[in-house]
Amino acid sequence: MIRQMALDLTIPPALSRDDFLTTSANRDALAMLDEPDRWPGGRLLLIGGAGAGKSHLARFWADEHEAPILRAATIFPAGVDAMLGRHGALVIENAHEIAGISEGEDALFHLWNLAGARKALLLITARMAPRDWGICLPDLLSRLESAAQAVLGPPDDALLPAVLVKLFADRQIQVAPDVVDWLSTRMERDLGLARHLVAAIDERSLADRRPVTRRLAAELLDKLSPPDHSTAMPSA
Repeated sequence: MIRQMALDLTIPPALSRDDFLTTSANRDALAMLDEPDRWPGGRLLLIGGAGAGKSHLARFWADEHEAPILRAATIFPAGVDAMLGRHGALVIENAHEIAGISEGEDALFHLWNLAGARKALLLITARMAPRDWGICLPDLLSRLESAAQAVLGPPDDALLPAVLVKLFADRQIQVAPDVVDWLSTRMERDLGLARHLVAAIDERSLADRRPVTRRLAAELLDKLSPPDHSTAMPSA
């Protein structure tokens, strides 16, 4: 049988404020993000696991504050002044990635101090609290630990199905409500897994020219879930 070539025709994910799904898992973090006047020293750490919504929050916050977004792994000491430039706000994403890299740690340390001197807002995202990054520069670690933290919790009963619906919609896939309900009650509460799962379902559906059914969803969930996760194969 000739398999259809799966072309990636998806549109970029919708990352505006209106597209953000607010539940008890992220409501407090969003409230902190919306009150930069209350950030000590104008700095905030936004912390959450992979797929928790950090990039979505950072994106629309950056748009609203006309702030550049830089990945932490790309920053370097000599470029700190240019990074902040004349902007009154800046976003550094995935700051945990610079832990143990002297150039990256030095850059973030100097950027932290420069933002304070210029009274600029500094939003930093990471997957875990600074004490768990493995920072080698003591002065940087002490500054990071003194910052306010907005923590995104794991997805709750309302968030996971809503995220699944959004991920399918971002890929212009029409899926029956029973498929979403079935997945949300059987998969781990992991938004990173949800993103990979929807992408895999989309690819398989295109390649095999199959509609998105519970059977197809179960096949991919079984492949992407941890080994101890067992899923009964439903009827299509």
